[in-house]
Amino acid sequence: MATLVTVRGGTRRFGARHRWVVLSVGVGAQASFSAMFSGIPLTAVSMRSGYHLSLGSLGLVLSCLGLGVAASDIAWGMLTDRWGDRRVLLAGLTATGALLAVMAAAVTPAEHAGVALLAVCLLAAGALGGSVNGASGRAVMTWFAGGERGLAMSVRQTAIPVGGAVGVALLPWLAERYGFRAVYAVPAVFCLLAAAATWRWLHEPAPAAAAAAPQPGPSPLRRWDVWRVALASGLLTVPQFAVLSFTAIFLHDIKGAGAGLAAVTVLVAQLGGGAARIWTGRRTDRRGGRRTWIRAIGTLSGVVMAAAAVLTSAPTPLTVAALAIGGLLANSWHGIAYTEIAAMAGAARAGTALGLEGTACFASGFLTPLLVPVVLGLAPWEAVWGLAALASLLAVPLMPGAVRPVPRAAVTGR
Repeated sequence: MATLVTVRGGTRRFGARHRWVVLSVGVGAQASFSAMFSGIPLTAVSMRSGYHLSLGSLGLVLSCLGLGVAASDIAWGMLTDRWGDRRVLLAGLTATGALLAVMAAAVTPAEHAGVALLAVCLLAAGALGGSVNGASGRAVMTWFAGGERGLAMSVRQTAIPVGGAVGVALLPWLAERYGFRAVYAVPAVFCLLAAAATWRWLHEPAPAAAAAAPQPGPSPLRRWDVWRVALASGLLTVPQFAVLSFTAIFLHDIKGAGAGLAAVTVLVAQLGGGAARIWTGRRTDRRGGRRTWIRAIGTLSGVVMAAAAVLTSAPTPLTVAALAIGGLLANSWHGIAYTEIAAMAGAARAGTALGLEGTACFASGFLTPLLVPVVLGLAPWEAVWGLAALASLLAVPLMPGAVRPVPRAAVTGR
C-alpha cells in the first residue's frame, strides 16, 4: 500500500517498504550519536592523562554528555511533535557534526584545552545530539503500525549499543594512536553523513496517511503512569552507565588490565544488549507484556550486578563476566520501554513522551559518573556495583503493572 508524503514542491507516493528505509535512516542517526556518546567515556584513561584530569574532574567531564541530553530531550521531543522528525534531525545532526569538527580543531590536549572548555563542549554535544532520540522514535510511530512498532522501535534502540560498540572499539584506539583530534573528527563525519541521509530519504507522511495516530489527549507530562515508566527507566540506566563509564578505570586501577579488556567487556554488553532488544521487541509485538518483561529484566540486572559486587576481588575473568552480563541486561530493556511510553502517549504525542523517557535515562547518565567518584571516596568498588544493583531492583516496583485486558462483556455491554 502506497503512502502519500508531502515533500518540497508537491507530494510523492512511497511504497510500504519505504518504512524500512525510514527506519534505516533513524538507525543511522541514532548510531552516529551513540558512537560518540559511548566511545568518548572509554577514552577515560587517555583523557585523564592527556588533559591532566583528576578522577573527580574526569567524572564531571564525562557526565556532561548525559547532562546535555537530559537537559534538552523534552524540548527536542516537543519540537519534534510540532515541527516534525525531518527538520529536527537535520538541525540536530548538522549542529552536532559541526561542533565535533570545531572540537577536533581547537579543543584537544595539543591546544591546551582546559577542563571548563572540554566540559562545556561535551555538554553542548550531548544537548545537540539528543535531538535524535525523540525525532527518530516519532518517525517509527508514524510509519509503523501497532503490530510492528515494538520490533521497529527495538531495532532503532539497538542502534544505540551497535553504534556505541563502534565507538567503544574505535575511539579508545584513535585516542592512543592519533590523539583526540581524531576522536572528535570521526564522530563528526558520522553525524554529517547521517544528516545527509536524513535529507535524502526521511520524509513524513501527510497527516491523513500517518500510521493510525490517535487524537491528542492530555500531555504525557501530566500523567503519573507515564512518569512512572520514565523514572523506572532512569533507575534501570544506572548500571548501564556505571559499566559504560567506569569499566576501563576499574579494570586499569584494580585489575591492572589494559583498555583492550575493558573494550571487550563493554562490547559484549553493548552487542548482547542490542540483540536482546530486538528479541524482546519482536516477542512483545506478538504476545504483549512489555511491562512484565521490563520488570523481569530489572530483577535479573539487579541480581547480576550484585554478583559483580561480590566478585570484585575474584579472579579477573569472573569479575569481567559478571560486569559483561550485568551490562548486557542493563542494555536490553530500552526498546520495549521506549515503545511502551510512546504507545501510552499516542503517536501525536510520542515526541514529548520519548523526550521525557530520554530525559530520565540521560539524567542517570549525568548523575552516575558524578556519583561513582563520591562513592569511591567513601567505600571500595564493591559499593559501586552494589549501588547499581540496588537501582535496578528499585525500578521493579516503580514500573506500572501489566495492563489488564478489558472483559468482552464490558466492551459489548452484555
